[in-house]
Amino acid sequence: MNKREVSDLVLFGGAPLFDEIKSTSNLVQPDPKKFFEYARKSFDARWITNNGPVVQELELRLAEVHGVSHCVSVCNGLWGLVLSMSCLALDSRREVVMPSLTYRRLADIVAWLDLVPRFCEVSPETLGVSRATVEACLNDETAIILAPHPIVNLCDIDGLEDLAKESGIPLLFDSVEAAHATHGGKQVGGFGAAECFSMHASKFLNGFEGGYVTTNDAALAEKLRIKRAFGFSGEDNIVELGLNAKLNELHAAMTLASVDDIPDQLVRNMGLYDVYERGLRNTSIRLVQYRQDEVRTHKNILVELTGDWPYTREKTLELLHSENMLARPYYHPPLHEKETSYETIVGNLDLSSELSLHYLLLPSGDFLNVEDVEAVCQFLTFLENNSQEIVQGGA
Repeated sequence: MNKREVSDLVLFGGAPLFDEIKSTSNLVQPDPKKFFEYARKSFDARWITNNGPVVQELELRLAEVHGVSHCVSVCNGLWGLVLSMSCLALDSRREVVMPSLTYRRLADIVAWLDLVPRFCEVSPETLGVSRATVEACLNDETAIILAPHPIVNLCDIDGLEDLAKESGIPLLFDSVEAAHATHGGKQVGGFGAAECFSMHASKFLNGFEGGYVTTNDAALAEKLRIKRAFGFSGEDNIVELGLNAKLNELHAAMTLASVDDIPDQLVRNMGLYDVYERGLRNTSIRLVQYRQDEVRTHKNILVELTGDWPYTREKTLELLHSENMLARPYYHPPLHEKETSYETIVGNLDLSSELSLHYLLLPSGDFLNVEDVEAVCQFLTFLENNSQEIVQGGA
């Protein structure tokens, strides 16, 4: 770590800690030979799109990984959510109960379907929705419960499933940030009516781009397959309002190579997480810890700036960014604080507003090594130990 004096900080004229930007995106790089081996199958079959052999192999493989009956791949996670909600939302109802402290475009996805986001609170323990926070927002207009898992933790799966059964309202999990996690020893993928995942390069499985939906409902899976392919059932027989949301063969090949890489990725991620855990132990930054009694990917590093941390989150981000550490605020601002061109329903969300001010994501992913993480932790320790002089402007 090349910071010995406050004057070594970039903000006071020093050289950056890292020559290249260190981001929070996973950007996992599976073995390229595996990718080309899988891709070759589609070229040999002369079938490179429209449910080709590699897509079919991927769907079978992912269904096995998640322990479900059906996996339906799509061109990206957004359309997986749109198609799933279009299939599941109760007729003649318009409201989607969902958290405000979540992915910045999730309400836009709801609006694509001419549905109305009704924002609910989250649990301060998990940063995800719970039975209690969702139940408080249910009414006769609730069409569906959209439950995105937060980064690191899972939302209240058991409570939400019970609530869905009692109310008769469909439950859809956005499991983009929960890929490969287990709950009660069972892989996510088979909870609720369906679960949606992303295969964007920044996610656990890198398919360049793409997504998929898992379910144990055969009728739902068939409806999703029809909708993703223009609404066709058989040749020129349109039975649903559909669109072109098919996954192509090259993206499927990259994802299969990433699936092969899962065991090694878990080891790599855990190695970096352990370094963060040790390196932040004596600082006023709290590492949000993954459960050790369940399977987790450990791919993201989420931290809370406690009351003893001497900087605001904005100042912390400024210091990190100047040194080429592309840390990111955690879901800030919450969705209820953003202006939209569509209708939303907002109650008292003071907790979400407050929580959104104190968390951030530190650099992680396949482009970092142990030495990089050690440098990040040493830099944060340096910031805390020299806070008075830094706040005074390096005087």
